[in-house]
Amino acid sequence: MSENASATELTSQYTAQVTADLERNTKEQERVGVEIAALQEQLASLQRDHTVLVNIQQAIDAVPVPDSTAPPSGNVPVPAPRKKAAPSGRAERTRPSKKTRPSRKTAAQPAQTAGQTAGKSTGKSAGKSAGKPSAGKAEAVQTAQATLVDLVRRHLTEQSEPRSAAEIATALGQAHPERAIKTTVIRTTLEGLVAKTQAQRSKQGSSVFYTAADPSRSAATARSEEQPEPADA
Repeated sequence: MSENASATELTSQYTAQVTADLERNTKEQERVGVEIAALQEQLASLQRDHTVLVNIQQAIDAVPVPDSTAPPSGNVPVPAPRKKAAPSGRAERTRPSKKTRPSRKTAAQPAQTAGQTAGKSTGKSAGKSAGKPSAGKAEAVQTAQATLVDLVRRHLTEQSEPRSAAEIATALGQAHPERAIKTTVIRTTLEGLVAKTQAQRSKQGSSVFYTAADPSRSAATARSEEQPEPADA
């Protein structure tokens, strides 16, 4: 009888140990699956941003650069027509004096001034046209889509009451109709935030609700994660 009791007790201990290990393994699989889904969403967002930046870079490379070395059109000085030669007997009387004859340098100054003014205006317009792609690039980067994790975390922070995964998916779908938001993905993202103590989960009957994490608790968890482990003696 004593041997049978010992065998039964040993079997019960093994059964309890195996059950606990199996439950722990199942929970660990769920946690890893949640983190993988969140990382896949972040990767998809980065790939979309990369596509936008590549398109902007191609648009910048396609803008033609004006040639500043070419002379401006319409500003080339035209030489004055030569006067007919006077007869030999009257050459001395009809030739103008040196004081009244305009020098070539003085005649060319207005043309040079006009050319410099046109060159400056051309440089300014070229600078403005070259600056437009940079402004478009900055605007496109600012309007790049945020990750789904950021959207969910921000939505929880703005709520004063717990929300279910379906309610959060509906609200985000209405706020961002350009994104295909599914309830399963939202639930996976919420579980990832709960695992990182960035959100809290509560259960009311068979329904699960989520709220934003306590800021003091999140700060304490972040400090504990950043604190280095003591070195072995």
